[in-house]
Amino acid sequence: MRGAGKVFLIIWAVLMTVTTLGLAGFEVMRILGKSNLDSKSATSTPMMAQTDMSVSESTDAYWEEDWVPYNGNVYDYNDDIITFLIMGIDKDDETVVKVEEGTDGGQADALFLLVLNPRDQSIKVIGINRNSMTDIDVYDEYGRYMTTVIAQIATQHGFGDGMEESCNYQVKAVSNMFYQLPIHGYAAINMSAIPTINDQVGGVDVTVLEDLTKWDKTLKEGAQVHLEGDSAFYYVKARDVHVFGSNENRLERQRQYLEGFIDAARETTKENNNAAVELFTAISSKMVTNISADEISYLAPYISSFSFSSDDIITIKGENVKNGKFEEFYVDDDDLYKTILEVFYEKVDVVG
Repeated sequence: MRGAGKVFLIIWAVLMTVTTLGLAGFEVMRILGKSNLDSKSATSTPMMAQTDMSVSESTDAYWEEDWVPYNGNVYDYNDDIITFLIMGIDKDDETVVKVEEGTDGGQADALFLLVLNPRDQSIKVIGINRNSMTDIDVYDEYGRYMTTVIAQIATQHGFGDGMEESCNYQVKAVSNMFYQLPIHGYAAINMSAIPTINDQVGGVDVTVLEDLTKWDKTLKEGAQVHLEGDSAFYYVKARDVHVFGSNENRLERQRQYLEGFIDAARETTKENNNAAVELFTAISSKMVTNISADEISYLAPYISSFSFSSDDIITIKGENVKNGKFEEFYVDDDDLYKTILEVFYEKVDVVG
């Protein structure tokens, strides 16, 4: 499944799966869920560079080592936040298939961080350009680490077995790009799941952002379309690799689709409380995830009241350049740093 559908699938599944769980033992499962989520992250807090030490140096107040000074303010990581990496894998297989070690694991053409903040009861989604140039670990055909190179972040999932191993590689690459951000779970879904996910919510309404009639005659720029079946697949997946900037245009379509998908999913949920469970089951063979039932049960009571709007879908700024046949996206480091502080940190009142 591509980025837009996958992101809300996890949110929606969390909301609905709880209806299938018995009340007996529910609190125990919630406790286990929080513990499991914390233990799955390889890091406990981002390693943010100390870019502005003027505040810490000019105050005699108590100072925590992990506090981050920035533009005259001080920030502390919100360790209540739970972050998931949602991956859309460039594979058409109807089932997820384990592959031999090498580079056939499938590229992560859609990458989104789903951020749940229990403190202010908000949901945010950070879209990551699949061409973002960052550190990628290279492995040989025996799964042995060889070296680290600068390459498109989407290529990291291609190494490994196409299953949990590839997902763990991709999680590490994204975490490192975001200053070793804690990531508590992942879901990697083949793009072939898009029509199923889309149709389970009754389709999604969009105003077509660019001409895609090469793939689907109904997808004319400016047309008001109710996406169903393969039309949804092409809308969130298709791009002309020969057109410079095509991936950025696709990312904007995915962002737009996500907003429409959430609206449709909420309406469907009102009519069928088990809809998310049915959807989750329908695509289970096309998905690799480490999110378990006890973790879902921990999250479910909180998410139902969390706020979410189009303003909560964030993309990192940067520059797109052409290097031979391939596009490379160079992230604006200042914008990335600022985004991490705004989404994952809280201001601290420091009194001198």
